[in-house]
Amino acid sequence: MLMMVEQLDKAHYSPRCYVVAATDRMSGTKALTKEQAWASSSSSNSTSSGSSKASGPLLEEIPRSREVGQSYLTSVATTLYSLAFAAWIVLKQRPALLLVNGPGTCIPVCAAAFLFRALLLLDCRIVYVESIARVERLSLSGKILHASRMADLLFVQWPEMAKRYKGATYAGRLY
Repeated sequence: MLMMVEQLDKAHYSPRCYVVAATDRMSGTKALTKEQAWASSSSSNSTSSGSSKASGPLLEEIPRSREVGQSYLTSVATTLYSLAFAAWIVLKQRPALLLVNGPGTCIPVCAAAFLFRALLLLDCRIVYVESIARVERLSLSGKILHASRMADLLFVQWPEMAKRYKGATYAGRLY
């Protein structure tokens, strides 16, 4: 995901907010470290003295909606719990774009954004990128977003996947 974010126009897609599971101790740190490197690189390449209205990157944590190996039945309750946290973050941050990938953490965030868009409280597009490791079948997150039509775009990285899942867009290798 960070390799894709690296290609974005940082001034246009700003401020960026990374949402990670509360039990994930690596992803948030990795994202903020990357953001610091990008900021250092852009400030050394920039000759502009104008001030920017964009603030730095944000990191938000939500409870994990489903632990590895957790039953689908009990994950309903934990996902609803996670959805409450995600709804607060989405209302607070008011994103124009959600760029999400496979981990189940994205489902509550996407559901909150989708709900608020349906209620005309938010204009947010949802773009889901399936892992390149998914060659034959979508991940559980991909299946949920595909079946519910929550994602405005669902990118897959293998042509067979686009043929198998109507509405999925073959994007090729995205990193």
